[in-house]
Amino acid sequence: MIRFARAALLGLMCCIASVAPSSASDYPNRPVRWLIGFAAGGPVDIVARIMSQWLSDRLGQQFVVENRAGSGGNIAAAAAINSAADGYTLLFVAPNNAISTSLYKKLPYDFLRDTTPVASIMQLTNMLVVSNAMPVKTVQEFIDYCKANPGKIAYASSGNGTSVHMSAELFKAMTKCDMQHVPYRGSAIAFPDIISNKVQLIFDNLPSALEQSRGGSVRALGVTSPQRWPGVPDVPAIAETVPGFESVGFYGISAPKGTPPEVIETLNKAVGEALKDPKLVARLAEVGGIPKPMTPAEFGKLVADETEKWRKVVEFAGVSVD
Repeated sequence: MIRFARAALLGLMCCIASVAPSSASDYPNRPVRWLIGFAAGGPVDIVARIMSQWLSDRLGQQFVVENRAGSGGNIAAAAAINSAADGYTLLFVAPNNAISTSLYKKLPYDFLRDTTPVASIMQLTNMLVVSNAMPVKTVQEFIDYCKANPGKIAYASSGNGTSVHMSAELFKAMTKCDMQHVPYRGSAIAFPDIISNKVQLIFDNLPSALEQSRGGSVRALGVTSPQRWPGVPDVPAIAETVPGFESVGFYGISAPKGTPPEVIETLNKAVGEALKDPKLVARLAEVGGIPKPMTPAEFGKLVADETEKWRKVVEFAGVSVD
């Protein structure tokens, strides 16, 4: 009887050992949720939907985008982190995840500790645009005007902790410009006030800033990438006037800590293949993005480096959200 029990237990253990790996090796075998920390229609959402469709077609299961807007993307991050670490809940990672670590003082999680990097998708610059009522046409003229009018210039953002917000704070720190922050629930809502000069500027994501500037509603002064951005070579880099200035958005995928390595490998390989697809690359270019494939380790280092960079900016600026 004892021998039979031991044999049965051994058989059960073998079954468990054989089932566990197969559940990861045949990933995905059901729909995958992809949580986005922002509302539908913006650059982040557009990129996620482009990539989710490609992954759905390639991997044979639906990658379903879920918008969990609010709290600078922290609602989505918390929901993803608290999900099962099985690869069926993913998080779209953007600069806000690196910024929130130091900007928000009471986060219920540690992003670097509680997530596993999966894949990098692309990079995207922001663009400094000003109201046409502003008597400036270059970055240097803008800096001079700010210093001649301390405290009288207001900048809009798409919300606390976004790259739009922190690009302006980095600019303030490096130029000593005295500007006031006016957060909005998205940059689209802010533009009417910029156009009417109720607020004077925004460091917005390239797609919407470019649309407004090309339409003549606002004036483009510079991009936040260290060099001129390929899609808008006629617009100077702010770094040409403010050496060392850089604020480039990174976009990718993370998963809850403990997600099986086989799942991470499958997703990273699929994203890498997607970023070689000319049609997908062309669609990313339409929103101003440049493909940036990386290994999970490389993407993890990028997120860690960006987290440290923005911690210094947050501390220097003395900004926080409780």
